[in-house]
Amino acid sequence: MFQVQCLKFEISEPTEIYSKYLVGPFLKGQSTTIGNALRRVLLSNLQGLAIAGVRMKGINHEFSTIPNVKEDVVDILLNVKQIVLKGDVAEPVLARLSTKKAGIVVAGDIELPNSVILVDPQQYIATLTAESNLEMEFLIAKGQNYFTSDELDYMLPERFLAVDALFMPVIKVNFFVETSRNNLSFDCESLILEIWTNGSIMPDQALSSSAEILENTFGLFKVAKTLFSTPSSNVEVKPKERKSEHLETIFIEELELSVRAYNCLKRANVHTLSDLLKYSVDDLLEFKNFGQKSADEVCENLKARFDLDLAKQP
Repeated sequence: MFQVQCLKFEISEPTEIYSKYLVGPFLKGQSTTIGNALRRVLLSNLQGLAIAGVRMKGINHEFSTIPNVKEDVVDILLNVKQIVLKGDVAEPVLARLSTKKAGIVVAGDIELPNSVILVDPQQYIATLTAESNLEMEFLIAKGQNYFTSDELDYMLPERFLAVDALFMPVIKVNFFVETSRNNLSFDCESLILEIWTNGSIMPDQALSSSAEILENTFGLFKVAKTLFSTPSSNVEVKPKERKSEHLETIFIEELELSVRAYNCLKRANVHTLSDLLKYSVDDLLEFKNFGQKSADEVCENLKARFDLDLAKQP
């Protein structure tokens, strides 16, 4: 059974929460696979709330201006895009803002449905330079990933202006691998996972939900028995040529390097074979903590698995 230990937790502001986790132990090579899978799910598959469209009284297009309002409509839409919401809605819902007083207008001035909560009520929207009538309606929807205003425009009700909808509750994910602290064997390793969220969800909730999504997905994975037939004699079967593949799509994980060599390359922003082949052996030795043994390992695995050599030092 894997253990998850929180190494660090930090709230720098309401819309930025950070946690660092130690996950493991794993057998050698497993942690990279699991780290990649978790990162993709954390960034792409978790659902969140976002404002998808805004309707302003007397405004028909985004290149308008509003009397007695400091910002133009484009600036207001950009400010609205930064509003972070949390809650649960089955269908898109409307929220309203109506004010006449001169001064600053913030997200806390919006009248929200009971099922929706603001993460940061002080998020700036606009400034009224004099007493005026500012009326706005916000269309709040639930979704996942990211949709640009062009993608949402045709789905909005009449006179609503589309807003780039960022449904992703997780802002950023980073991971790296290290030799397991709880095992003297070098065959075990741990996954260090860093998660930043926008405050609508806690990092531990995001991690648990992502693990559950992966568990349910692989639970549906069934392999049926398949009958394999021998190719007929008139069909030419060509051997697989790895050198013909696009090197920028082959990640260094396929080299099956030791933890030390792998982490050194990742810290130097070497992620694919295309990145790696830009360097010579001497260049690699200049990387922090990268020794001759690691350089030899990279060269040997690169030659054995892909029949490729590093560039020669000029």
